[in-house]
Amino acid sequence: MKMKAVVGACLVAMSGIAQAQSSVTLYGIVDGSMMWQTTSAASYSTKAKNAGSLVRYKDGGVYASFWGMRAVEDLGGGYQVIAQLQGTFDSGTGKLGLGDSSAPSSTLFTQISTIGVSGGFGTIKVGRQYAPMILALTDTDVRHAEYFGSILTGLIGLNSAAGWVGASTNGAIGAVYDSNAIVYTSPVLGGLSAILEYAPGGVSGSLQGNTRESAVLRYDGYGLKVAAIYYNGHDTNPGAATIANGLNNNRFVSVSALYSRSGFSVSGSYSNGRNPSSSNTVDLDMISGGLAYQFTPAFSMSSAVYFLKDRNNSANESTAYSLSADYSLSKATMVYANVGHVSNRGTMNQSLVYGQPVAPGTGTTAAMIGLRHRF
Repeated sequence: MKMKAVVGACLVAMSGIAQAQSSVTLYGIVDGSMMWQTTSAASYSTKAKNAGSLVRYKDGGVYASFWGMRAVEDLGGGYQVIAQLQGTFDSGTGKLGLGDSSAPSSTLFTQISTIGVSGGFGTIKVGRQYAPMILALTDTDVRHAEYFGSILTGLIGLNSAAGWVGASTNGAIGAVYDSNAIVYTSPVLGGLSAILEYAPGGVSGSLQGNTRESAVLRYDGYGLKVAAIYYNGHDTNPGAATIANGLNNNRFVSVSALYSRSGFSVSGSYSNGRNPSSSNTVDLDMISGGLAYQFTPAFSMSSAVYFLKDRNNSANESTAYSLSADYSLSKATMVYANVGHVSNRGTMNQSLVYGQPVAPGTGTTAAMIGLRHRF
């Protein structure tokens, strides 16, 4: 009996140790808002018609509503196995978000489905994940690539000008997500770090078919964040399915910076997106600037401008202005208000709100008020 008791105690102790070495976390955000906009369109097509003003419930005034699971297992010696699943949903309808398919389709884990290893060498993750370029742009934008008037909506403007109609997350310029990706993040040395990405295409007979590769160099120190980005994609397909033959048609380069001191933050960036195989049809610049101030730990405001220009046609220009205020009711809940205006000329159709297209070639004003809760 004593031996059984000792064995039982040892098993319980070992179980406790094993549990302490691994963890699974469930998390998520619900973000809902009401918005008003003076023009609207059925898609991001530059030929879309003006459907008039609208008032609607809009999921994701800050970021999309999502839920996820994160697992970490400690292997010892400073090494860990990490896995993460994360998918968006529309809080207004309960529908799942879009994936990469060229035809509209819902996907369970729209943002992240990765497994990887981390240690003193850095971190390697494989699977669908945020493209390193969008993480770098987020870190160096005073609007943090939010869904209203930010570097994200500016990037969406470049994509729509290049032919993306919004039916999937596979855009024409750069990337927000990449499927089948291998991403390595280096350790931070003196504030410097690097992120390298390669996504094999899996196309028989074409080593470059559907491939993606990118590199990001970042600095973070003394209140300054700087990022240099290079992204290159083959067989990017914003529309109907085509044969993947390794066509180099998606290149995005950018330099951006954000400086913060005494509650103030200022940001700026220059980016270019083009189709290397046909630069005479797609060659677009984006310039941004922003200012933010943290009045109290709970209350902050930010304002930014995003200017887009078509190098091939000087008549195509777009300038978006945004102003936002955020107030934290608690550590988990925040209320926010946004207002903005975009002046689109020619065929440009930069939007103010991600997921809500505007009419091409005309001015649009939008406003939004919402509530966001983290769990």
